[in-house]
Amino acid sequence: MDDSSSKEAEPVNDEPVNDEPVCRLDDSENNDKQQSETASVMEGGACKLSGFEFWKKTLSGAQYVVAPMVDQSELAWRLLSRRHGATLAYTPMMHASVFLRDEKYRRDFLASTAEDRPLIAQFCANDPETFLRAAMLAAPYCDAVDLNLGCPQGIAKRGHYGAFLQEEWDLLEKMVSTLHKQLPVPITCKIRVLEDVDKTIQYAQMLEKAGCQLLTVHGRTREQKGVDTGLAEWSLIKAVRDNVAIPVFANGNIQYLQDVHRCLDETGVHGVMTAEGNLHNPALFDGKDHPVWELAYEYVDLWEQYPAPISYIRGHLFKMFHHPLQKHQGLHEVLGKARKVEEFRAFITTIKDRCTADVDAYLADPGSIDNDSLPKPYWICQPYVRTGTEENEGQKKIRQERRNETKKRPIEMVLIHPEISINKMKKLLKCPNKKITGKQPPRNAKQKYEQCGNPVPRGTCGNPKSKSCNLEMCKTCCRVKARAETLDCPGHKCWYKTMQEKKEKEEKGKCEHAENLLDNSDSKSCNIAEKSASSNLIDGGGGSCTNTMDTNKELDNENSDINSNENSKLSGMVES
Repeated sequence: MDDSSSKEAEPVNDEPVNDEPVCRLDDSENNDKQQSETASVMEGGACKLSGFEFWKKTLSGAQYVVAPMVDQSELAWRLLSRRHGATLAYTPMMHASVFLRDEKYRRDFLASTAEDRPLIAQFCANDPETFLRAAMLAAPYCDAVDLNLGCPQGIAKRGHYGAFLQEEWDLLEKMVSTLHKQLPVPITCKIRVLEDVDKTIQYAQMLEKAGCQLLTVHGRTREQKGVDTGLAEWSLIKAVRDNVAIPVFANGNIQYLQDVHRCLDETGVHGVMTAEGNLHNPALFDGKDHPVWELAYEYVDLWEQYPAPISYIRGHLFKMFHHPLQKHQGLHEVLGKARKVEEFRAFITTIKDRCTADVDAYLADPGSIDNDSLPKPYWICQPYVRTGTEENEGQKKIRQERRNETKKRPIEMVLIHPEISINKMKKLLKCPNKKITGKQPPRNAKQKYEQCGNPVPRGTCGNPKSKSCNLEMCKTCCRVKARAETLDCPGHKCWYKTMQEKKEKEEKGKCEHAENLLDNSDSKSCNIAEKSASSNLIDGGGGSCTNTMDTNKELDNENSDINSNENSKLSGMVES
């Protein structure tokens, strides 16, 4: 992290919620089924709150809810939102299988404090057992576990989770019921509406019957995303609320506090969730007009106290400063290149200084500032309003026309190269001298290879035969045979024969060296004997017997020393 003095946020070590709730086994029916409260009995006699009792007691009747947002609803942002009116928050969406195998992933995503309660942990999953195991790990650090059934993004489609499970009711029923029966905290769900009202109601009732204790309904369909987002249908949310007996949260079209109150009145839901509105204005629920730099400074302080990836703070500041950055050009790059907390603070200060003159002019004459049709001055935190449905349809038509234009190939190029695809044709038009081949088989197309066919304990080897193998086998069989028969295969880099020959050559060299040492020892012994004989002849001519004996004794000692040295060398060679 940039600030070494910042302490790392850890999951709260509070006891799991609802350890000793009031257990009510006899439910009294009420005329208004929305007010029905039930209690789920766990194995062993323990019980957990459910339905409206869970919403009222555990969640304190929360109405202002911060949505789960990937890489954006981290601890620092949740605390900032809570300080400005939010009464309930969700963790970022967590992948159940990654959550199980990665301890750091669990620690980062479940980081929380005592101030960060009540808290619901959201998961995406498509397997009941995996979902249960992940939820059991998260249960001690949250007040409920939520199943994401509303993510419409492409990554959810590839991963087979989120809104792309809404047709698999049997799987969803099994997942929700499994957690409802075995998890010590309640299970909740977040869904998107379907095209048909009746189908949407049946979808919600199925989840309720499976054990869902609180349902969040996004008023858009799975196809409404990106530039085709459009408006959420509150009427569908109201239909769900009127036909289930559990608390319902509404999601969609929430940009100001007035929208929250209007949604509560029109739909009758028990809480309102916001995502985009909260990202542009984290103080949306307190109804006050905060200068954007005021909340930005507060968020940076929280981020220093509870660090997160640097991309999180950059993303939040881009959202919060969306309108000021449109007015004061040239600062996008400054924020994009920021890497340290000091650089982010300097960026906020620069924006504040540039807005000071406009603020003073606005205070003197509110009509002197052009707000580009914004309801409030551009330096006030406020949402980015998406274009209307009619404009989106026009943009969609323009994009389609452009796509059609790019698909049209010059007729002369089609006649010359009919086998070349559109993309390769574009490359050829840009670079006429470039060599372009015809259509190639797809990369994932299965090609037929000649099998190895080598006998194995369970039949014959079915691996592809290697074209570069001297033994005409696959790599595994080649290594086994080369090792057993001491062979070489350059194609698979097996050098057993070469290594064996090298080893034999080294041993032969050691033997020859030992023989040379023995020959040298014999020759030295002969030289010493000759020296002794010559000295005796010289002494015998006029020397005394005593001198002759002394000389012979010295020669014997020298000869024994030489022989001992040579024997030690030979024994060392033999041992080696």
